[in-house]
Amino acid sequence: MGVILSGNKMTKNDLIDCHERIKPFIHNTPVLTSKLINDLTEADIYFKCENFQKMGAFKMRGAANAILKLSDEQKNNGIVTHSSGNHGQALSLAAKKIGIKAYIVMPSNAPEIKKAAVKSYGGQLIECESNLIAREEAARTIVNSQGATFIHPSNNEDVILGQGTACKELIEEYGSFDYILVPVGGGGLIAGTALAVKYFANKSMVIGTEPFESDDAYRSLLSGKIESNTTTNTIADGLRSQLGDKNFPIIQKEVKSIIRIKEEEIIESMKLIWQHLKIICEPSCSLPLAGIIKNKEQFLGKKIGIIITGGNVDLKNLPF
Repeated sequence: MGVILSGNKMTKNDLIDCHERIKPFIHNTPVLTSKLINDLTEADIYFKCENFQKMGAFKMRGAANAILKLSDEQKNNGIVTHSSGNHGQALSLAAKKIGIKAYIVMPSNAPEIKKAAVKSYGGQLIECESNLIAREEAARTIVNSQGATFIHPSNNEDVILGQGTACKELIEEYGSFDYILVPVGGGGLIAGTALAVKYFANKSMVIGTEPFESDDAYRSLLSGKIESNTTTNTIADGLRSQLGDKNFPIIQKEVKSIIRIKEEEIIESMKLIWQHLKIICEPSCSLPLAGIIKNKEQFLGKKIGIIITGGNVDLKNLPF
């Protein structure tokens, strides 16, 4: 039985078909472990490293699926999105591989490395003010002037299914988990992860992690309706967006809870990952580990999966 979203169903077969469709465009990314981190947390943690994904983030999965599902007419007119960086990069690269135009609206304060990557992948970059209204208005202008199809970074069924394939791969390789933790921004990854768990490891529990400075998902679960962010003043630039009507029903039904993380906890967890896993990860990636450390008693002795969401960082502007 699929999850009903806006009159549509996203079934187990939809997720399987999506995975097969995008396999030529993505990497099956490695999974790393760290004895030191396991000793620190007293848990058994498996890190699914989407920082090794093409263009450096899990977003390639959803972008590829969304573009591949377009009609020929839609492909001819190109695509547009608004993004703080990784979704824009992913759409730019996927569009380049498939041979269509991509228009990417980004806030002016997005990391320079992400802006440069969009351009290097062939996307046409349009900068705007750093707020959701400005992003949406700029994207709408391009839809109207170019006839481009808008692909939302997270509130899109094809994107959600694509993001869920990361967790599907993790489960296929390592079996069921007690918990799977992911960061929450716009909600596409956690919704896709929740579907993968529902269909392939339904005894696992999905937990979200979110900055206190951008905690709309935490408040939305409490209130039962989509809440807006009053601030996005977080170092986790990938988590400054908010939930949508297509991913929230899945989150509401399938996600156990959301843990909020302070800014200093994000930085300390990021340092642990860099130091012990020997990999580059973005601040957004570090929230799940911070959530485990913060709630150590809950996770003692448990088998836990974490999605390391991306590795596109400005090395000249690190928080440590």
